[in-house]
Amino acid sequence: MARSMAGRRKNNPLGLEPRVYPNHGALFYVHRDGRWERLGTDIEAANKRARLYNDTDGLYGTMAYWLDMFVVDCERRAEAGTFAARTVQNYRESIKALKVYFAPPMLPTEILPNDVQDYLQVGADAGRPVVANKEKSCLSACISWLIRTGSVPGLVVNPCFRVSGIKRNPEKKRERYVTDEEYHAVYAKAPDQVKAMMELTYRTLQRPESDILGWTMANITKKDGVRILRVQQGKTKKIVDIGLSADLDALIKRLVGEVPTIGRPLVCTSRSRNGKDPGQRYTYDGLSAMLKRAIGKANAERAKAGKDKIPSFGFRDLKGKGATDMWLAGEPIERIQLLCGHEDKATTETYVKQRWRETAAPNMVTMGA
Repeated sequence: MARSMAGRRKNNPLGLEPRVYPNHGALFYVHRDGRWERLGTDIEAANKRARLYNDTDGLYGTMAYWLDMFVVDCERRAEAGTFAARTVQNYRESIKALKVYFAPPMLPTEILPNDVQDYLQVGADAGRPVVANKEKSCLSACISWLIRTGSVPGLVVNPCFRVSGIKRNPEKKRERYVTDEEYHAVYAKAPDQVKAMMELTYRTLQRPESDILGWTMANITKKDGVRILRVQQGKTKKIVDIGLSADLDALIKRLVGEVPTIGRPLVCTSRSRNGKDPGQRYTYDGLSAMLKRAIGKANAERAKAGKDKIPSFGFRDLKGKGATDMWLAGEPIERIQLLCGHEDKATTETYVKQRWRETAAPNMVTMGA
């Protein structure tokens, strides 16, 4: 690749920012150390990244600047397959509010624990306590990244850590238990891709947004001569081997077709009209919207029959249902723990039991005279 002088150009029909150049059908940013970084093909996105690198607004060193750079680093790791794409999207959303609250000229070294606690309180007062917790987690991850990389001299303590006295906003635990009737009613109205996602989540107890969506035929292998599903969990990085029951094996064979396509996701969009191109990976939001529509269709039919409306649920609730159903069926808690990827058994016990509410029998003991 030819190395051109990076600077302002007299001829710039594409309206590219300084240090951005087209090459081989894509756009590249030329860093000051001579390194070329591919920015993709979208001019607006490439210019936005270049303005950050060029520090057009003079924000270098501020917390707002480093939040943007943190997300850029996460995007790179996601492209390399070492970071969850869903988390990157969450961080993109989180930094919007963080950049407003910790606006320039505030520096990372100027943020104190009481500033973080105030941020959480403002979020709670605004009716968004859980969102504020997630944004605080993003801020913490960014500051930890800065400390780890040595990007900000003098920054050695993360003010977001609990050891600093930070208390997260209280969160209501997820207690939604999807009944068998609700599951089957929605399943009957769901398109094939949603049905597959429902089954895979319920049967494997894996995280639908960060794990299942990325599964391909490469996840199907053999162990001791038996076909298994091998999963590296996105959150814990643990490798879990899941045996293929007859139903699960049949589902996977149905998803991959008679002639499996290398790299094609198990749950994917329909093939192109020419029938040659492999289907594309769904976004979690897209599949969740399809599930929501299936619930709406099921509720419309139930309304006609005079039945109660099914409360909304997501794929993650089916992970909880699967774990709870295993527990109710007498499966060892250690097996459920392994599938869920929990660090300790107590977490798994809490996870399943908070979704199950039996009617307690009253105390029938007769008191002595």
